[in-house]
Amino acid sequence: MDKLIGRERECEELRWALESQRSEFVVMYGRRRIGKTFLVRRFFDDKYSFHYVGAHKQTRSVQLQNFREALMRFSDEKDIPALESWHDAFLRLETYLDSCSEERKVVFFDEMPWMDTQGSDFVAELEYFWANWVQNRDDIVFIACGSATSWMKEKLEENQGGLHNRITHRIFLRPFYLSECKAYLEDHGFEWDDYLILQCYMVFGGVPYYLSLLRPYLSLPENVDALVFRRGGDLSDEFKELYNALFRKADRYINIVRLLATKREGFLRSEIEKATGYSGGGLTKMLDNLERCDFIVDYNQYGNKNKLTLYRLADFYTLFYFRYVENNRSRDEQYWQHHFTDRSVESWEGFTFEEVCLRHLPHIKYGLGISGMATESSSWRFVPSKDDSRKGAQIDLVISRADKIIHLVEMKFSENPYVIKKDYEERLNQRKALFMEVTGISRGPVHTFITPMGLSQGSHSSIVHSQLTAKDLFASV
Repeated sequence: MDKLIGRERECEELRWALESQRSEFVVMYGRRRIGKTFLVRRFFDDKYSFHYVGAHKQTRSVQLQNFREALMRFSDEKDIPALESWHDAFLRLETYLDSCSEERKVVFFDEMPWMDTQGSDFVAELEYFWANWVQNRDDIVFIACGSATSWMKEKLEENQGGLHNRITHRIFLRPFYLSECKAYLEDHGFEWDDYLILQCYMVFGGVPYYLSLLRPYLSLPENVDALVFRRGGDLSDEFKELYNALFRKADRYINIVRLLATKREGFLRSEIEKATGYSGGGLTKMLDNLERCDFIVDYNQYGNKNKLTLYRLADFYTLFYFRYVENNRSRDEQYWQHHFTDRSVESWEGFTFEEVCLRHLPHIKYGLGISGMATESSSWRFVPSKDDSRKGAQIDLVISRADKIIHLVEMKFSENPYVIKKDYEERLNQRKALFMEVTGISRGPVHTFITPMGLSQGSHSSIVHSQLTAKDLFASV
């Protein structure tokens, strides 16, 4: 099995659960393809007292038959009768676990949301199993894992029945940072430099499964073509499979992310309501679910007394799909090799690099030397009224520090040291002045730049207070 890359904090949580003196209920969730099952398998070395995997879109009878077969496999009993209900299933599991000799009995339920078919009473029986049997023991480590994060949150973490306040560990698995991607690729024989890994991240993000499909003997454009644009490629149907596997009524979620893809600076909730027709608790739930799966992020707007929030699409593969895949009718199976140097791709890399930076806020704060300081990260947008002669402006990242310094962050993607020219310096000064005027701040704002290769020193670079490079984004924080 592949080497486990990163996940140190998650492993520490699992170790704490394994070594404790009580029964533990561990909930692990995160978007599809993020490596939840791999983490559990690698940590426990595939050694469980019991392991069961839910079946996608299967009936209760099929789920129970699979559960029975898992019991026979782990217990070595060949005459277990057919299970008629989840009550029967959990009773059989209790009997089997009672017979196990292990000091700590690890029970791993993978893809748990798929077990909860309509009318199955699965959750009610899980509640009863825990409250009336496991709770009276001190030797069970129960791990519930699933990609449908909304189900995991609602049915387990926010459970008001027999599982209320029973969860002892919550592990939310997120995509890799750049440092982890680099470690993974190096471990698998890639010799790509940081700039190339940045470009790879812009397409595939930090999703371990996507990285596992890359081949070191192919260039990055060749890999993209083989996986995405070639007919039958491993990711050619990934978009539809991804959202349909995670969400009921997936088309509504797709409508939201498709809207967010049209404006990189993001949308207010009121703008989303107007464009989609979704509102109220239903929209709140969909936005929460998308955020839990790392598909979108929300930012408060700096200086806005009403705490208005901007929602931005943050899943890199989804961004790439909408831009280059969904409406591609060329049937060119070498599309990316033929177009990755186009000027339009340079523009796309520019705003996608901003998303990479926003994904690495801890690294930005660490690079600025303010990790231990109280800070608040937000965005800022000024939209003038009809009778206002001032031009609109947008700052995607504002970092406000406890010592009153405010970083107005510029994120520029360039293969060479970035050159600040006279006209750009003037625009930066004008925008800073507008920011101070609109927010009422008399001092504190400074210009901060993030570029892969740093800034080219020149007559106009003195405007910059601080700068970070790819080295900072790749740091282990």
